[in-house]
Amino acid sequence: MTIELFTQEFEGIRGQLKSYLLRITASIADAEDIVQDTYIKAVEKLYTFRGESSLKTWLFAIASNLAKDNLRAQKRWVENVTDITKAAALSNRQFFEEAMHIRMTSPQGQFEIKEHIAFCFTCISKSLPLEQQLCIFLKEVYEFKVAEIVIILNTTEAMVKYYLHTGRTKMIDIFEGRCALINKEGICHQCSELNGIFNPKQNAQEEIMKIEMAREADSGKKEHLLDLRLLILKEIDPFKSNAAELQLHHLEHNRQVMEKYSEKVAD
Repeated sequence: MTIELFTQEFEGIRGQLKSYLLRITASIADAEDIVQDTYIKAVEKLYTFRGESSLKTWLFAIASNLAKDNLRAQKRWVENVTDITKAAALSNRQFFEEAMHIRMTSPQGQFEIKEHIAFCFTCISKSLPLEQQLCIFLKEVYEFKVAEIVIILNTTEAMVKYYLHTGRTKMIDIFEGRCALINKEGICHQCSELNGIFNPKQNAQEEIMKIEMAREADSGKKEHLLDLRLLILKEIDPFKSNAAELQLHHLEHNRQVMEKYSEKVAD
């Protein structure tokens, strides 16, 4: 494969690669840097690509390896990340002023409950062990087969299946206890609360009931509810949606808060 052809193919994969890296790092800067580093390393190693896997699989393997060293050095976020970051936001006037400015001026400044559901999943997934987090995103959002994930993460089929099972089980348990959209006793109401702040004239409950996950919350099918949540992630490009700039601003705030929280706990 020539560098010119490779570059053309890479550009077709760049968007998915960048959104994947954003979701596992929670950092816009890191995602952009690793995408660029992936391109550079792939060009350097292009002579080793023999087409034994798809180019997409090969690139995701390079990107995941580049990201893993950085991610392993970071502390996992706690399960109640949304409580901690909400408390920090409520005491940060600048955060809300910046958010309202984005809301009023940006074409990507809308608050959408679906986008916030995807954003929330990104934050909470960072409480999982790294391999579980990576496997869930690779399989459930970016639709890699188990055999492809084996290549991307350089592990075994048995371990991929284990990571998927334990990761999904943990995420189900967390959302079951927290999310008010899927459990009447859930303690987190941020979707409706933020909708009230950014869309004061909009009926939050009406918007929530447009989401299949909320409509089926009483079904008791916890696996299905997680699948519906993951389907929302598949449908949303965190860099291109109508809410992208607002949610990326929110994500950067959460990343900074959790970095300070981790340092505080370490002390």
